Amino acid sequence: MAQAKISAKASEGAQQQQQQQQQQQQQQSGGQLRGRFYRSTSMADRSSRLLENLDQLELRVEAFRDAASAMEQEKEILLEMIHNIQNSQDMRHISEGEREELNLTANRLMGRTLTVEVSVETIRNAQQQESLLHATKMIDEIVNKLLDDLEDAKIRLMSLYGACTSDVPAGPIDQKFQSVVIGCAIEDQKKIKRRLETLLRNLENSEKSITLLEHQKTSVRQSCNSKQD
Repeated sequence: MAQAKISAKASEGAQQQQQQQQQQQQQQSGGQLRGRFYRSTSMADRSSRLLENLDQLELRVEAFRDAASAMEQEKEILLEMIHNIQNSQDMRHISEGEREELNLTANRLMGRTLTVEVSVETIRNAQQQESLLHATKMIDEIVNKLLDDLEDAKIRLMSLYGACTSDVPAGPIDQKFQSVVIGCAIEDQKKIKRRLETLLRNLENSEKSITLLEHQKTSVRQSCNSKQD
């Protein structure tokens, strides 16, 4: 009987010890799971906050690039306006002293404008780089022949410009140039269009100057003929 009681107690103690070990293992396992869960949630929060900050910074970066591009365009416009004033018909019909003084002022303004360096680099892949070079070459070829035939150059530049705009073109479109421009980066497409606009404006001003000059020559000839009569 005594041996049986001892065996029973030993068995009971072993069972209790086993149960305690099992409880400890469950507690440790639960703690690890809870720890992993809390740690995972904290990492997700941090990741979400960092992503939100980067999204906000991306908007600011794009706004910064847009502002720089606007300044770049403003510089081009200012230089063009100063150049147009220096070469205007009004400058040819004032006294030499006044013209010299105005040219000094214009040169000073141009110099101050050129001291502002604004450069927005465009990220391009190899294909976009090749397309840009091709488009630039096509425009340069026309510009180099401006003096040979002004009217033909204007027509060709208008066909190039028509390939860059979404508006209904007034004349024919250069399909080859259009396919080249489509292969350029978006920022380069805008710059190409802007360059063509500037060239066409300058051509129009040149035509007005030539027309005015021809009109003046005709008036002078008529006046001379009238005096002779």
